[in-house]
Amino acid sequence: MATEYPSITPEQAELINTAPLFFVAGVDPSLEQRPNGLGPLNLSPKGGTPLHILDENHVAYLDYQGSGNETARSAALGGPMTIMICSFGEGNAAVVRLFGHGSATPLAESPLAERLLGRPFDEIALPARQVIELTVESTQTSCGYGVPVMEYRHERTTAMRGRQYKPGGSRARV
Repeated sequence: MATEYPSITPEQAELINTAPLFFVAGVDPSLEQRPNGLGPLNLSPKGGTPLHILDENHVAYLDYQGSGNETARSAALGGPMTIMICSFGEGNAAVVRLFGHGSATPLAESPLAERLLGRPFDEIALPARQVIELTVESTQTSCGYGVPVMEYRHERTTAMRGRQYKPGGSRARV
């Protein structure tokens, strides 16, 4: 059974600070279909950029060019956001969810830019676009039994991007 908290606990912070991957989900608050037929919910994996704990009710990360900008769109519309961190290691299984509302600030305008740029991910080889910040309204920790045990090997480089799954794409060599 999941346990809810009003802010990030020290145990949750330990997982957040060591996780090589997190997921961010945002939703258009109108919950209407867009003209192109895509749904209002966006879910994105974020590897290669750490999730910075600013305090027990705020987290932020660098967002890089090269992907869609749906998280920023959802934040600008005032929709709710969730960040999920999973424990993939052999030890204790866990899932931590951070619930709240986000904001996206262009990198040049963000007071957090210098702090976040202190731990960039050079292998992405793309310029940082903006700072995504989440005001954490509550957190939840659940058992994580459904999370497989996986070994972290390395981050992807630009040569390993998923072109195969895009129109006109070709298989990338691994």
